[in-house]
Amino acid sequence: MSKTIKRRDFLKTSGSLTGLAFLGGVLPSPLSLKGFWNQQVPVSGHLWVYASKYPPNWDCTPILEQVFSDFQYAGLEGLEMMEVHLRHEDVVPRVSELIERYGVPVTGTSYNGDMWNREKQQQILEDVERVLDHLHQLGGSTLGITVGNAGHVKTTAELDAQAEVLTKIRQLCDQYEIQPNLHNHTFEVENNLHDLKGTLERIPDMPLGPDLNWLIRGGVDPVEFIQTYGRQMVYMHIRDQQANGKWTEAVGEGVTDFPAIVKALQQVGFEGRAAIELAFDTPPQHDVKESWKKSREYVSQVFGW
Repeated sequence: MSKTIKRRDFLKTSGSLTGLAFLGGVLPSPLSLKGFWNQQVPVSGHLWVYASKYPPNWDCTPILEQVFSDFQYAGLEGLEMMEVHLRHEDVVPRVSELIERYGVPVTGTSYNGDMWNREKQQQILEDVERVLDHLHQLGGSTLGITVGNAGHVKTTAELDAQAEVLTKIRQLCDQYEIQPNLHNHTFEVENNLHDLKGTLERIPDMPLGPDLNWLIRGGVDPVEFIQTYGRQMVYMHIRDQQANGKWTEAVGEGVTDFPAIVKALQQVGFEGRAAIELAFDTPPQHDVKESWKKSREYVSQVFGW
């Protein structure tokens, strides 16, 4: 995430999530989920929980070896980076060595920029190209785009500018063989999805990569979202929270109705990628690598991936 926006800025304490999902019921047992999907969905991890210790720029480059080691221990199939790491000129040799040592590939990166601000358009495009070049060299294939929080409901002109730069970013992604996706925090989906709908009105086929937990915190039922937009989804972030709105240390420890989410994903035939993203409101009680492992095991059991 870029230095201009803190994830905690979007924190919105929520009540119980019980009954949030449209689809209830119980999933088949984990064993019967074999063959549940048309293809195996690879599960990466996003490194925010490490980056969060390095405000205001969120650059956890000094501890990237710990990230790779923890992900290897947890059995994650890839690592999603952030744009700040990929701006370093030595990132390719540095990270390539870690990929080889730990056997965890870099699968993509998130990217945050003020796409709505026309004055920043050229700066953003030059920065995105630099990030994409390094990501491509590392073998990554996904770019999760956050369009930036204007601090107000975006105007028609701002949404126009946002769509223009997103269209150009998609063209750059094609050049580097990277799959872009529109990632969300809360501001994109609040106010009846004003920001997201504004983008999709201008770019109807924009691939989506929602963060399911930010949907909940923005007042959006993730099951309803998947039912409506799931066929455009190529990516998604998975995180969990307690009934009081606090994040859990591991996925599966909270009240998010993941079985209903799985049913919705099956209905739309989701075949993209997924990433677990951990975040802590208070100092964790367990080693973070154990939370990653527990989260990965839960996704395997409940999602069948």
